[in-house]
Amino acid sequence: MKRYLKHYINGEWVESTGSETTEVINPATEEAFGEISLGTKEDLDKAVQAARDAFPHFSQMPKEERVKMLEDIAEEYNNRKDDIIDTITEELGSPVEVSEKVHFMMGYNHFAQAAESLKNFPFIEEHEGHTRMKEASGVSGLITPWNFPTNQTSTKIASAFAAGSPVILKPAEQTPFAAFILTEIFDKVGVPKGVFNLVNGTGEVIGDGISSHEDIDFVSFTGSGATGEKIMKNAAENITNVALELGGKSPLIVLDDADVKDAARAALTHITNNTGQVCSAATRTLIPSSMKDEFEQAIKDVLPEFKVGDPHGGNHMGPIVSQKQWDTVQSYMEKGTEEGATLLVGGPGKPEGLEQGYYAKPTVFTEVDNDMVIAREEIFGPVMCVLTYDSLDEAIEIANDTEYGLAGYVYGKDEEKLRKASAGIRAGRVKVNDTKADFAAPFGGYKHSGIGREWGDHGIEEYLEVKTILGYPHK
Repeated sequence: MKRYLKHYINGEWVESTGSETTEVINPATEEAFGEISLGTKEDLDKAVQAARDAFPHFSQMPKEERVKMLEDIAEEYNNRKDDIIDTITEELGSPVEVSEKVHFMMGYNHFAQAAESLKNFPFIEEHEGHTRMKEASGVSGLITPWNFPTNQTSTKIASAFAAGSPVILKPAEQTPFAAFILTEIFDKVGVPKGVFNLVNGTGEVIGDGISSHEDIDFVSFTGSGATGEKIMKNAAENITNVALELGGKSPLIVLDDADVKDAARAALTHITNNTGQVCSAATRTLIPSSMKDEFEQAIKDVLPEFKVGDPHGGNHMGPIVSQKQWDTVQSYMEKGTEEGATLLVGGPGKPEGLEQGYYAKPTVFTEVDNDMVIAREEIFGPVMCVLTYDSLDEAIEIANDTEYGLAGYVYGKDEEKLRKASAGIRAGRVKVNDTKADFAAPFGGYKHSGIGREWGDHGIEEYLEVKTILGYPHK
C-alpha cells in the first residue's frame, strides 16, 4: 500500500492538521492500493501563506533562472519515467503503452515547452507613447482532474513557474500519486520554498477553499462544467481571476472523399483513447448520408483492433476510473437505446471475460439525432454517436449545435473542404486529419467549454497581469 499522509508546504512534507484519509482504488482490480490524507482549511491556509511569502522573490527571479529551473524539472521528470508510468497505470488503469506515450510524454513536453517559450517571452514591450509590462499575477490555486494526472497538472505548473507565480495544487483524489512524484521532482531540483505547495483533499474542502480564498489571486481549474460554474461563483466574491477548461462534445466531420476504413479507425481511436475519458475527444462523428452503410461496416471491421483488458496485457483500452464513473457511462448507454438510437456495437455491461475491474465496451450508436441526450451531454467514456449529413454546410451546422466548443476534427482529402470545415467549426482547437500535437499551440474552448487558454505562450499569459506605464524611462 502506498501511503502519502503528508502535504508539501513551504518546501517540507508536513502532517495534516486533520485525521481524515481516503483510499485510492486501482480501477483494474477494484481494490485499494493506496491512501492519502484529506487536507483541512488550516492546511490550505498554511500553503497559501507560504506561497504569498515566496511571491516577492520568485516573481522577480531572473527569467534565465526560471528557464534553467524548468529545464532541470524536465530532466528530472525524465529520470522518473518508470515511476510515473507505473503510477499512472495503477491509479488510472491506463494501459502501459498509453501511460508512456501519452501521459508521461505530455507532462514532459509541457515542462520542456514552457522553458522554450520562456526564453523569448516579452515581459516588457515598448509602444509609441507607453510601455507595457507583464507581471506575475500572484498566488495561483490549481485544481486538476483525474483523467490526465500529468498533462493538466504539468501545463498549469509549468506555465505558472514560467510566469513567476507560486502555486497551491489540489490534485484529484482518484489519481493523486502522480502529483506526489512531481512534488519529489520539484524538491530534488530545488524549487524555492513556498513556490510549490501540494494539499490533497476533497473538492468541498480544498477545492472550494481555493476558489473562495481571499489571498489567492488566480484560480485555474480543469473539470466538469458544474464544478466550473461553482468555482466562478466562489471566485466572484473576491473578484478573483479564473481560467476554466471544462467539458466537450466535439464533432468529427468525415468528408465524402475520406477513406472510410481510415475514418472509422480515427473515430474509434477517439472514444477508446484513455477509455474515452478525454474532454476534447470526438464523441459525435458526422458522416455523409451516402457513406452510412459503408461506415457502419467499417466500424465493425476495425473494432477488433481496439482490445480492452488488463493495462499490463498490451491492450489498447483499460478500465474506467471508478465505479461511480462506470455507472454513469452505463446509464448513458441505456439512455441511448431508450431514446431510439440504434446500437451498432458494444452496449451496457462489461466485456466478456472481464468481470473484475471497471471495464466497459467500446460503444457506437447510429441513427442518432443531435437533440438526443447522448448527443448533447458529455459522457466521458467510450461512447460514440454517429450522425449523418447531406451537405458540408449542414455538417458544420450540426457540429456547432452544441453548448460546447472545446475541439473539432475534420477528416478527408479535399483541401478546400478541409479549410471550410475547420474554419466553420466554432471551437478552440480544430485538428485536420492525423496532425500531431503542438505543445506551443494554445488549448482551450469556446462557450461552455471554458475560459482562457493553456499551453505555450498563451499558458504563460494566463498567470500574468498587464501594466501600462506612461513615460517609462528607456535604457
